[in-house]
This record gives sequence, C-alpha cells and structure tokens, in this order.
Amino acid sequence: METWCPEPGDMIDSSLRAAFDDTRGYLDTASYGLPARATVTALHASTDAWARRALDLPAIDRDVDRMRAAFARIVGARPADVALAATVSQVVGTVAASLPDGARVLVAEHDFASVVMPFRADPRLTVRAVPLERLVEAMRPGVDLVAVSAVQSSDGRLVDLEALAQAAAAAGIRTVIDATQSSPWLPIDSRRFDVVVAAAYKWLTAPRGITLAAVRPDATWVRPVNAGWYSADDPWGSLYEDGASTSAGARRLDTSPPWQLVSAGASALEIMAAIPAQDVHAHGPGLADEFRTSLGLAPAGSAIVSLAGDPAAFESAGLRVASRAGRVRLGFHVYNDETDLARAIDAARAARLTVAA
Repeated sequence: METWCPEPGDMIDSSLRAAFDDTRGYLDTASYGLPARATVTALHASTDAWARRALDLPAIDRDVDRMRAAFARIVGARPADVALAATVSQVVGTVAASLPDGARVLVAEHDFASVVMPFRADPRLTVRAVPLERLVEAMRPGVDLVAVSAVQSSDGRLVDLEALAQAAAAAGIRTVIDATQSSPWLPIDSRRFDVVVAAAYKWLTAPRGITLAAVRPDATWVRPVNAGWYSADDPWGSLYEDGASTSAGARRLDTSPPWQLVSAGASALEIMAAIPAQDVHAHGPGLADEFRTSLGLAPAGSAIVSLAGDPAAFESAGLRVASRAGRVRLGFHVYNDETDLARAIDAARAARLTVAA
C-alpha cells in the first residue's frame, strides 16, 4: 500500500483541503474559520428542518454529545468534562462570579477583552495585568487565579503552557486558558488547567454561537451561576421546578444549545478532531514559520503572524487578512498550502513589511 509522506510545510493531506470550498488566499482564520462542505450541508439541513417544523430534538442532543467528544479529543479531556456555552466571555464570567470576594486575578497585558473584562467588571476582584513574557514569573503565592489566552489574538504570541501549569501547581493558583486562537493547532492537555475554553467559530471552523469548555473534575469551585434546564444530567426530565437539580459534572455549566447550529458544529469539530494531531500541530505553524524565515526572521511556532504595515498589499494580491492593533495579521490553517504561502511572501516582500518582534 502506498503511504502518503508529507513534504515540509505540507502536513495536511490534499484530500482534507479538498473538503473545503473556495479557501484559496484566505489567511484570516483568526477572525473566523471557513466551513467544510459537510458543515455547510449540515447547517442547511438544520435550517430546512426548522422551516419544515421538523427539528429532531433528540438528534440535536446527540449532536451536542458529538461536540463534547470531539472537543475532548482535541484538548485531552473526557467528554463528560466538557461544557457547552455560547461565548468565551460567558464561561469566563462564570469563573469570575465563582471567585470569593477579594480574589486576586493575574492577566496578560493586551490580552483579548473576553478573557479580561469579566474580571475587571466584578468590583469584588483585584486584577493585575503584566506583560505576557512575565506572566509565569508573576505567578506566586498571593495570586488566586491566572487567566490568559494560549495564543494572543493580536499578534500570535504563545504563552508557555508547560511553565504556566507547573507554576500554578506549585503556588496553588487556579487557571483559565482561552484556547480560541490555538485549538486545534496548538497541543494542550486540559487536565492540567481548571478551565480550558474555546469559541468554535475560528480554528475549529464551526458556526458562531458555539463555545466549548473543558472543566477539570476537581474544579468544583466553578459554580453554575447561569444554570438552566440544560444544566441537569437529564435536561428533558428537568424542565420544571419540581425535582430539577444541576449536574455534579461539567454540564452543570451548560447553556441551552443553539438547535439550528449544533449539527454543523458537530460536523466541524469532528473534522478537526479526526486530523492526526501531529499533522494539525505542524501544518499551520509550519507554513507560518516558513513565511517568517522567508523574511529573515526566526520561527515562532505560531500559526498567526503579525506584520507592521497596511493590509492593502495583501488584499491587492487576492489574499484575505485582518488588521489588528494597527498591524496586519495573517493566520495559516489546514486549508492553506504552499500556494497561499508563496503569494503571502511575495506580497510581504513587495510591500517591504516586517514581522512583529
């Protein structure tokens, strides 16, 4: 049997890229991911069923379970330890509300607002922001919780997850990791952190409105402050007051699923979870590092690249990029290849842009 052997920078089988339509030149997954055809088909089927008054609610519950299982596989958790939410800020807000009065929270300067604002908006808490590169050294006794994005939205910088996990364990610090800009391409063991949360509409390529959170079983301090009917072990048996109780597991944090989106979300997450971990971990960051080295800069191990300059140079070359914090941001994902890379390199060189230090 012929064995497929990837070339450097081409860790994803072309058959996977063929599952996506019209992705050529799209380097803006850090804003939102593009759906595979199967995901679009599932979304159309759900909206058609809604229009025909034929939504299959038990099947939707099974699709929620599919999402839990796929996300668990990506972040190294058990499906039973995965909660369903709508947004990252909702999950982080639940964490903030679960902290005791006077708790001290450590965050990274310039991190994404959804990771920081729920804590700053709570007058009971004290929030301290430090530069990302000093975050781990600032994790000392006296800090109650650290909240940080595994990968920075603005420029793609990575936090040292291993060092962070060790520092948290040594000092007894609770942890919240936002994996929105890193899953599935950055390896993470969610069992080493209290909460690992990711909005699924970016690199997980699901519709917007689906967020998953892996909650460590011993993080019982995270309270179901937004508990509803879907927060029970038997949601359909807990619709009314008599006998209703929240789950003792992660689904105590569940919110009611967005019915029309769930099947498409399950399809997207299963596609991402099915890619061999070593391949998805190598492909996007590999392309991004080739882009960096082509400009004479050191590899960074991140799928996101930040450049000083105007995005017009890329847009005129038919590339979709973003502008964040006054810089150009590119993101390389599983549906990008060497053709996208070459066009991005040509555009950057033509405009004489440089990568952020």
